[in-house]
Amino acid sequence: MKRIVLKVGTAVLTENLQIAEDRLANIVKLLVDLKQKYEVVLVSSGAVSAGYTQLKLDKKILQNKQALAAIGQPLLMKKYRLAFGKHNELCAQILLTAADLNTPKQNQKIKNTMNILLENGVVPIVNENDATATEELGVGDNDQLSAYVACSIDADMLLILSDIDAYYDSDPHKNPAAKVRKIVNIIDSHELEQVASPHSEFATGGIVTKLKAASYMLTCKREMFLASGFDLSDVRSFLLDEKHLGGTLFTCKEG
Repeated sequence: MKRIVLKVGTAVLTENLQIAEDRLANIVKLLVDLKQKYEVVLVSSGAVSAGYTQLKLDKKILQNKQALAAIGQPLLMKKYRLAFGKHNELCAQILLTAADLNTPKQNQKIKNTMNILLENGVVPIVNENDATATEELGVGDNDQLSAYVACSIDADMLLILSDIDAYYDSDPHKNPAAKVRKIVNIIDSHELEQVASPHSEFATGGIVTKLKAASYMLTCKREMFLASGFDLSDVRSFLLDEKHLGGTLFTCKEG
């Protein structure tokens, strides 16, 4: 059975500074359906924004962001636990820092835990441990965290669901004629040097962090698929029906 890591961004999980529960429920239903065909691991953003619903702190200050993550992480997990419970599915929380991904010994520990959970039908939910991570220990953003996790646990594919529905040949916000690049085999260095432009107050990335994640996956000889987290029809078509209708596939395979 193929193994996939699905990453969902803050922009998808939040709306008007609240957790978008309908979207979270749709993501969970997607994961439940995918479990019939794949082993699935979820990398979820949203802890800081969940914390902000309870305590309005300035997240630009590191200590405040860490406090918000500490408040928000159990709130977010509770919502996931209840959503999975409606489908009689179990989920589990795994919090990581960069230090957990830096050595073969630590990588193996993570892989062992993931394997046990997946063998028993449990969906691992991964997030960076923002409550304790410092600049030295932090991965930086969950797009890159998800790529590191995917490669470290030998996943076949990383799937990123975002407010960005595909990779275009130019900025679709500035150019109405921009066209989707459905398949990308090579990412040029200049594409990775653009300025990150998150569209959500609590997001940390934009297209650049997704390209960096894709570049890392290509380096590991693995694939990444970028699609909308608002409308899940493209990802459902791609993974469940094996039809590439929308979204962008980053792959080493020519096609």
